Amino acid sequence: MPAYDLVIRGGTVVDGTGAAPREADVGIIGNKIAAVGAVSGGGAEEIDAKGKLVTPGFVDIHTHYDAQAVWDSHMAPSSWHGVTTAVMGNCGVGFAPCKPADRERLIELMEGVEDIPGAVMHEGLKWEWESFGGYLDALDRKQRDIDICALLPHAAVRVFVMGDRAINLENANQADIAEMRQIARQAMAEGAFGFSTSRSLSHKTLRGDPTPTLRAQEDELRGIALGMKDAGSGMLEMVSEWAPDHNAEFAMLRRVIEACGRPAVFTLTQRHSRPEVWRDLIGHADKAARDGVPIRPVVAPRAIGVLLGLAGSQNPFSGTRTYREIAHLPVAERARRMSDPAVRARILSEDPKEGNTFPLFHRMSFEFMFRFGNPPNYQPKLEDSIAAIAGRQGKSAPEVAYDMLVEDDGGNFIYHPLGNYAYGDLSMPETLLDNRNCIMGLGDGGAHVAFILDAGYQTWLLTHWGRQEKRWDVSELIRRLTSDTAGAAGLHDRGVLAAGKKADVNVIDWDRLGSDAPYVVSDLPAGGKRLLQTVHGYDATIVSGRVTFRGGEATGTLPGKLVRGPQAELVS
Repeated sequence: MPAYDLVIRGGTVVDGTGAAPREADVGIIGNKIAAVGAVSGGGAEEIDAKGKLVTPGFVDIHTHYDAQAVWDSHMAPSSWHGVTTAVMGNCGVGFAPCKPADRERLIELMEGVEDIPGAVMHEGLKWEWESFGGYLDALDRKQRDIDICALLPHAAVRVFVMGDRAINLENANQADIAEMRQIARQAMAEGAFGFSTSRSLSHKTLRGDPTPTLRAQEDELRGIALGMKDAGSGMLEMVSEWAPDHNAEFAMLRRVIEACGRPAVFTLTQRHSRPEVWRDLIGHADKAARDGVPIRPVVAPRAIGVLLGLAGSQNPFSGTRTYREIAHLPVAERARRMSDPAVRARILSEDPKEGNTFPLFHRMSFEFMFRFGNPPNYQPKLEDSIAAIAGRQGKSAPEVAYDMLVEDDGGNFIYHPLGNYAYGDLSMPETLLDNRNCIMGLGDGGAHVAFILDAGYQTWLLTHWGRQEKRWDVSELIRRLTSDTAGAAGLHDRGVLAAGKKADVNVIDWDRLGSDAPYVVSDLPAGGKRLLQTVHGYDATIVSGRVTFRGGEATGTLPGKLVRGPQAELVS
């Protein structure tokens, strides 16, 4: 009989701790790593990893697979990029708890905040639950290609308890807060990883209604956080506009965390309209860390940007009357019609804001729109913006953007960084990456399906900052994607290649690692479309000791499970 179920032989082990790479074998029995070193026994299956990196599976703590996980066994695109565990339910949006009468409200909010089409969710969600525990039970009945963990979403809790008063942004009374505290306590006991909330003005339904949690008072947040304290587990995840006073807002967050004693993470990005606020926030987080108050920023390794194109859900002319008349046509036919001089003149003469319900449209400008290209360019120069090109060519910026969109039968994308790019370069995310208190995240896997594709940031982090720029060594970059993110979520059973840890592993061809230009597929329920990109360089991805991807192709094996609550030790 073989000594091991699987042996990964002769690879360069980057174990997730930040230690220097070393040549070693990895022996796996069942769902556990049994040995790392010179493994003498044979395996029922063996992978030759000579010349390849062998790393822990990546842990992504900021995703939105809350809907997709209900109907799909494949958590693409994250699972294509070496992610083996994802935490979903961020930003205060989700689907439980939920009374039957409120289902439409939660779908509308998810549609507006995370750009998942309502028709997709109406067809894909079967609503086999009302309580948060019932939602977890529904998730537990499906196997997947990765493990998933769920946060309790504030918007769902608030609507469940307060109904119309939540939608109208009324303050919670003490009875409301007591009920929310009990819901939080129960959710943690049933397996929630924490509680998420949003205080962002950008989080709206397509009708423009703000998220119900926008103005939640400190006593409400404290009450829910105390529910986590009652349960003895859970983290608080928050996204905020940090307005009007970012210092006061952070002080409020700190008081809540000091009251409950649970850790917190918050989204830290650079708003182009307030380009220096992030410096104060990182300073506040660093001081909290020095004071022993666990508040950590979650950051992105590059600009946070949208992809505008005829194939996606948004472009600079989506709101014009004439474009809306032809928006139903296939992309190539639409591009052909738009190339007609008369149609072009009409669209360019119309107001693009008139019919545009896209919540982020007001933040877009031609000064930060760039040709995306293939390979994708995530670090464009300001002199290459559409506005700058228009100035040099003596055209209007809309004319330049229009012509880019219709080239190549409408297959092009325009890239618009909406955050982390106010300086016209990547110096802001680079500064955050240099701070070990910051957590890698914000890929938003499962959300923004047809206009943002940042879910592959793990691959980009390694190729751009590691292989291309050589800014950090591979050991540190892998640590940021594995043990650091796993530890932040309370997943201490994974994120490190060591005996006794969960057997989640990537075998990576460092020289081939990369992603191609995005493309659109219509594979969601109700024919919904989403952006994906071809990924290469992951020779094998292993979840719980079983190979889920080989050479970038799914094997059909689905060992991924719902993880209920923080894991200090591996559960068989």
